[in-house]
Amino acid sequence: MHLTRHTDYALRLLMLLAVEPDALHTIEEVARRYEISRNHMMKVAQTLAQNGFVESLRGRGGGLRLGRAPEEISLGAVVRACEDSFALVECFDPAKNTCRIAPACGLKGPLEEALSAFLGVLDEYTLADLVKKPGSFGRIRRLIPA
Repeated sequence: MHLTRHTDYALRLLMLLAVEPDALHTIEEVARRYEISRNHMMKVAQTLAQNGFVESLRGRGGGLRLGRAPEEISLGAVVRACEDSFALVECFDPAKNTCRIAPACGLKGPLEEALSAFLGVLDEYTLADLVKKPGSFGRIRRLIPA
């Protein structure tokens, strides 16, 4: 299983918003702090806002903040919202499947089970779990300087 940069950046953005909940964060600021593309961060923020994980306030003094409490943001839900496809192998996508052995292959079932287990584990964790350890707030802030 491989998560896209989009999902990786989404989780990073959510962690920043969780450790600095009293501040509004602009896309430019977050992109600078994480040293990633502003355009990429804009797409990430849009995905998160469309799915209710982030609230985007427009205008002067606007920015991004969490759209829900960290305890209400499931990592599994974020990953599902951010990933375009969970087609681990060709036969997962009937429109693109050209595998000659697909009708007799036993691989699809175990891979579907593994994917389900992967997402199931992520469903057990929330954004709060990522940042709640003692000292996490300070360490994360030091690693992404303002």
